[in-house]
Amino acid sequence: MGQPILIYGESGSGKSRSLKNFAEDEIFLINVEGKFLPFKKHFKYVMCSKSYQTIESQLKKMPTKIAVIDDAGYLLTAQYMSGHSTGARGSAVFDLFNELADNYWGLIQFIKSQLPDDVIVYIMMHEEVNDYGKVKLHTIGKLLEDKVKLEGMVTIALRCMSKDGKHFFRTVTDGNDITKSPEDMFDFDEIDNDLKMVDETIRNYYNLEVKPND
Repeated sequence: MGQPILIYGESGSGKSRSLKNFAEDEIFLINVEGKFLPFKKHFKYVMCSKSYQTIESQLKKMPTKIAVIDDAGYLLTAQYMSGHSTGARGSAVFDLFNELADNYWGLIQFIKSQLPDDVIVYIMMHEEVNDYGKVKLHTIGKLLEDKVKLEGMVTIALRCMSKDGKHFFRTVTDGNDITKSPEDMFDFDEIDNDLKMVDETIRNYYNLEVKPND
């Protein structure tokens, strides 16, 4: 099964920047919002889409073993903004939030059940602080936050942070966020903002040999 991995952080914390050390033909980038990258590089395999069906169909036939969905949270935003503006009321609003959660949950399940074992999909999302001061993923509706808990569906969730002009990943929780990774996977609590290095570390840890596609 494929492996979904969460990369989350505030806007400007270095989520997209972490891609800069990948070779141009090394990743399949799903640029949900169609934004410019924060560095001078043009990846060979790029798609802009907010359609779950399109994203899933392209993931199945992508020419790489690494995919990045940046920023996956806007899949939720796009569906919500399209749905709520139709004047939905009563049970229709309830149905909208159910569909939001179902589609996003379904995307994670698709990655885990339909993609090969050596495929890793990095799901980039924004963070927010809840009423109790806990840092969590920025989602829409209570189903994903309270019932699903996306971080519980993955083994690794790295937090992008920046301090004094330096970007870095947190690999373990500070007790107030959802960051997690196997305890002996990374040598330090804070590591370079380099997703290529992270990918190599994960593959070495789990013995995921990168095999060329047919």
